[in-house]
Amino acid sequence: MRGIGFRYTAREVACGYEVTGFVRNLPDGRVEMIVEGDEEEVKAFLDAIKASQLGSHIRQTDVEWLEPRNDAKQFEIRF
Repeated sequence: MRGIGFRYTAREVACGYEVTGFVRNLPDGRVEMIVEGDEEEVKAFLDAIKASQLGSHIRQTDVEWLEPRNDAKQFEIRF
């Protein structure tokens, strides 16, 4: 996903939703997103990512629902 602006676009899409968390590149070339918020809001955010110009670049998604940690104040890019 590197080189297509995934992290920056994900952050911009997140601005339209009540979600917190982060997006970052992993050493093996994958992208990791940790998203917290109301379940319906998180699902809507993920759907918006898939519907954005990024959708055609997403080959696989793995979703794991966990208890929120509530340690993020906003959605950010991590390096």
